[in-house]
Amino acid sequence: MSKRAVLEVIALDVEDAVAAQAGGADRLELVTDMAADGLSPAPATVAGIRAAVDIDLRVMLRLADGFAAGDVDRLVRTAGELREAGADQFVLGFLGVDGGVDLAAVERVLDVLDGCAWTFHRAIDRAADRDALRKQLADLPGLDTYLTAGAAGGVDEGVPTLVAEAGRRGEPGYGQTLLVGGGLRLEHVRALRDAGIDAFHIGGAARSAGWTGPVSEGAVAQWRRVLDGE
Repeated sequence: MSKRAVLEVIALDVEDAVAAQAGGADRLELVTDMAADGLSPAPATVAGIRAAVDIDLRVMLRLADGFAAGDVDRLVRTAGELREAGADQFVLGFLGVDGGVDLAAVERVLDVLDGCAWTFHRAIDRAADRDALRKQLADLPGLDTYLTAGAAGGVDEGVPTLVAEAGRRGEPGYGQTLLVGGGLRLEHVRALRDAGIDAFHIGGAARSAGWTGPVSEGAVAQWRRVLDGE
């Protein structure tokens, strides 16, 4: 295995964040409302988590279920409010009705982010053409990561795509980190690590009781050990 893998954990509140950091998470994705697959948290939540932990935070910019941008003016305001609350890394991704990237919406939000690092999330798994999307976004400021399962149905279906994309690292549109998440299980790790993938994202898998309970320090620690090859 290569360098130490990044482990990103979804956190909904301060309790989640503290447990995830204690278990060995390198970074948190901050969201609310997992019934809608993760929406933007309140600025006060971001500020509270920022005060409680010292690992990197990536904050969701998403106002409604699905991958349409929706009210872009409101998105822009939300981005500004989250930045004022201390957010300096983000997660976003918008598709048009044709399944192509909504570049106009992305660029408007990026104007507010002003160079902050960001992840294009699993909208890529619903895109009509993954390769075209990557090439359209390749030179946007701050984009350093794609959160992807490789397929809309999750990692079980997406492993071949993930392995193939990892093998294209360095090609135009393929310079960003592949952060694998979406139905990710511990048994997927070896094949993905063997392919050179070194960033992993977990949500329900970090919670002993699933989404009905908080992040479990022990569950995160188990993922940390597996990713470290212990």
